[in-house]
Amino acid sequence: MGISFWQIAVVLVLAVLLFGRGRISHMMGDLAKGIKSFKRGMNETEESKDDTTTKTINASAEEESESDVKKKETASS
Repeated sequence: MGISFWQIAVVLVLAVLLFGRGRISHMMGDLAKGIKSFKRGMNETEESKDDTTTKTINASAEEESESDVKKKETASS
């Protein structure tokens, strides 16, 4: 026994009668804004992870190049 079409229809009709069409559309608009905000936040998190990884790689490369310069200076002395 699953939920039939008629049961869903009755629940929807009751919701419209209780809240009204305007209130339901307002709530759906708020829900959509929340979803968009969540997606935007997830994208910012992924971008910041990418930036952090890039900064870490660049910092490691700079440290290696500095240590190579120091090695060359001590070898030439």
